[in-house]
Amino acid sequence: MTNAITENRIAVVTGGARGIGLAIVHWFLANGDNVAILDIDRDTLAGTEAALAQPERVLALHCDVSQPDAVSAAAAAVMAKWGRVDALVNNAGVAVFKPALETSFAEWRYVLGTNLDGAFLCSQAFGAIMKAQKRGAIVNIASISGLRASTLRVAYGTSKAAIIHLTKQYAVELGNFGIRVNAICPGPVETEMAKLVHSVAIRSDYYDTVPLGRYGATEEMANLVGFLCSKNASYINGQAIANDGGFDAAGVGLPTFRRESGLNQIGDGAG
Repeated sequence: MTNAITENRIAVVTGGARGIGLAIVHWFLANGDNVAILDIDRDTLAGTEAALAQPERVLALHCDVSQPDAVSAAAAAVMAKWGRVDALVNNAGVAVFKPALETSFAEWRYVLGTNLDGAFLCSQAFGAIMKAQKRGAIVNIASISGLRASTLRVAYGTSKAAIIHLTKQYAVELGNFGIRVNAICPGPVETEMAKLVHSVAIRSDYYDTVPLGRYGATEEMANLVGFLCSKNASYINGQAIANDGGFDAAGVGLPTFRRESGLNQIGDGAG
């Protein structure tokens, strides 16, 4: 167990039943905090709750963050159990990886609904609680895809870029009430989802392109989130911090993505 930076805070983590979200949950628990986990996947949420086996410190709530009533109900449940909220991590996210011109409006709305609307709705609900307390921290999980364009990510990348600006909007306003709002922008992270969707060629491209030559670990993302929620980050507000092994600094696209999307068939630009 790590040394607690502060003790007995109440943290809310959306999409917290697996992956980066679950690593963030573990960080808060290891640092003496209580955690409400919001997740749309009821079965995975139940499994995570059972594995954590800390009913006094963990509140598992089935919640679709794209739905206002569901978010309001979750906020009420957290307040009923603990009476305050000290940290909110907007981690819930979905993705559709398709060429831009093949992405349907329904797919666009599905991604924006969860990734952007969800962050907005949760920040509204839990931010209001923090405003009344005159303290708190919000961290939004954006992506390196929100800082730099990439193929097959017209909906996902746009949603993450919007989250970065949403972060700044809330930071400017909520900072007046002692609430800090920041974002992290993970690069490629070693999650179960990445293992499923990243081919050998794509992984090789990432190894070649990321200056540190590897994927990030979920714990490395959680450590940054935890720091931003802590008193050690008490003057950091309105920032989007890339946690990407130098991927953004390298500024080179992945050739495998370009080949697979057919975008290497370039015309003369006339017309």
